[in-house]
Amino acid sequence: MATTLFDDFNPISSKQWKQKIQFELDGADYNQTVIWNSPEDIQVKPFYHSDEFTKAATVQTQASNFKICQNIFVYDIEKSIQRAINTLERGAESLRFTIENETTDIEKLLEALPLENRIVYFNLNFISIDFAQLLDRISIQKKAIFYCNIDPIGHLAREGNWFTTAEKSNFETLEKISKTVSNISILSIDSGLYQNSGANITQQIAYSLAHANEYLNRFPNSPQPIVFEVSVGTNYFFEIAKLRALRMLFNLIAAEYNSGLKCHLLVTPTKRNKTIYDYNVNMLRTTTECMSAILGGADAVANLPYDSLYHKDNEFGDRIARNQLLVLKHESYFDKVDNPADGSYYIESLTLQLAEKSLALFKDIEANGGFLKLLNDGSIKKKIQESAAKEQELFDSKKEILLGTNKHPNKEDKMKHDLELFPFVKVKPRKTLITPIIEKRLAEKLEQERLELE
Repeated sequence: MATTLFDDFNPISSKQWKQKIQFELDGADYNQTVIWNSPEDIQVKPFYHSDEFTKAATVQTQASNFKICQNIFVYDIEKSIQRAINTLERGAESLRFTIENETTDIEKLLEALPLENRIVYFNLNFISIDFAQLLDRISIQKKAIFYCNIDPIGHLAREGNWFTTAEKSNFETLEKISKTVSNISILSIDSGLYQNSGANITQQIAYSLAHANEYLNRFPNSPQPIVFEVSVGTNYFFEIAKLRALRMLFNLIAAEYNSGLKCHLLVTPTKRNKTIYDYNVNMLRTTTECMSAILGGADAVANLPYDSLYHKDNEFGDRIARNQLLVLKHESYFDKVDNPADGSYYIESLTLQLAEKSLALFKDIEANGGFLKLLNDGSIKKKIQESAAKEQELFDSKKEILLGTNKHPNKEDKMKHDLELFPFVKVKPRKTLITPIIEKRLAEKLEQERLELE
């Protein structure tokens, strides 16, 4: 008869573990020494035990299904076509095109690409009925899966203005699009804006859900999934739990509309902790962030090249970023297990606590008039700024470490003559309806001071 090694040992309760830890602390206070508080006010314990485990989150991660996505900014059509073909041949499984205006020859761009049963995302910096209809026709012809990531509320939050349209409102344009397309998904949520601007995880989830709820109120019967474009940070287990909690709560909210609508998570590493000095450390950061994305159940992961802050798109940076995901998927066997995070006492506990706090904040937003109202009156921006200021203080005081930047910096590292792009907050003077939410990296002030001294 088969037996396990555990049968030879008596079970140890959580109480016994605590007593042993307290003894080893030699009089130090248990709660103050080994329990720490996250920015979301979640107490993180030194261990999690089965006798304190109550229930699991009602979500499954299905990590094995994630697609490796390649970002392509469309400026030169011919170069974009060649880049798309090249990246698909070298391991990319889906594409995300960023398109600046509707004069782009989208038919020419997509004509030669192998798109049958392939997922393609379109980040559009405009809203156009004709363009969406054209994408819908191409998707049918090519038998492709298109996500036309239109997000007027996200554009308002990021730019301070709505899209310019012939219709009275952006929602009227969206309604016309929804009635004239049949094969593409049109709605998305720019969730990454909140993370990259300094919101804590509870805020990121709650704001993303309240943002989505504005669309659900207007388009409750949308047949296609809503795409959440999410950014993940470096807090490994919290970020896994964030994605799980986001999916779980979205399913809960969609059920209130008697809708089977699903969310589709397109995940990218955050820019907030990336640096221009000692830039190779960015590869380590993005690797763990991509791992969080995969284990958290991302449908697709678009990695951030290590040099994206200061270099224009280039073949080497793209290849390294893509290869990080290929190693995770095919050499680390992340594609072999559907639900690696399910059942972990720690991750399950974080998922439920984040979900509970985020749902409470979501309900508070709805009780106070909804996301758009609070976005317009500046409340959302103010709350994000408060969280960002707390994190900035931790970085400035070196309690939050970015290796090579605010700890162990290489004084010989010079960057002034290697900047092809401006890596800091860009100020664009313009008239806006609201004050936009601004993305800002933690290291910006320190980097600017170093550049001035070079």
